[in-house]
Amino acid sequence: MDWSAFSLSVVLAMSTVAVLLPLGLLIARLLAYRQFAGKPLVEALIILPLVLPPTVLGYYLLQAFGQHFWLGRLFQAVFGYSLNFSFSGLLLASVIFNLPFMVQPLQRAFESIPVSLYQAGQLCGLSFWRIFTRIELPLAWRGVLSALVLTFVHTLGEFGVVLMIGGNIPGQTRTLSIAIYDSVQGFELEKAQAMSLTLLLFCLLAVAVLYLSPRQSKGARA
Repeated sequence: MDWSAFSLSVVLAMSTVAVLLPLGLLIARLLAYRQFAGKPLVEALIILPLVLPPTVLGYYLLQAFGQHFWLGRLFQAVFGYSLNFSFSGLLLASVIFNLPFMVQPLQRAFESIPVSLYQAGQLCGLSFWRIFTRIELPLAWRGVLSALVLTFVHTLGEFGVVLMIGGNIPGQTRTLSIAIYDSVQGFELEKAQAMSLTLLLFCLLAVAVLYLSPRQSKGARA
């Protein structure tokens, strides 16, 4: 069992969730409550990582993170190292690749909240922040939980984008999915089986938390 790869995968998953949660809440609420020009395009861009092959997305991110693109050059100039083949690059790629897993459940949760409740809060003189924390988030809690769980487990199991951006550097970018692949390639089947079973049970436990949580009644937007 490659515990270094396992711990790196967990850290990457937790970091991805921590970065994406506030960003996902902002984007999801905007898409749920606002109509604006270009909204279908924004939603299409968010969902794109779900339909693109991971190698295609990984290739374009590899180019964007490199020295031939402004993002890669800026990061190199500020921090002194390249985004490619680093944990920072791995995290940024993971945030982009997992955006739909965070935004979609949150958007559906906000859309299920009757708009009359938001209007009632305004009539009571509540600020936007109090309406958001006291009314919307408690009603959307299951969507928040779904987004957290789906993003976490998907990050744990991601292979293609992780390999393209991070490579296979032990202790830095070598995740559990890559370690499993290496073990199979090296005919270390018992080791691969142990790591695969660990990942399977860990993801199953995380998803079980979602399905074992009490369900809230569904609302309808006015």
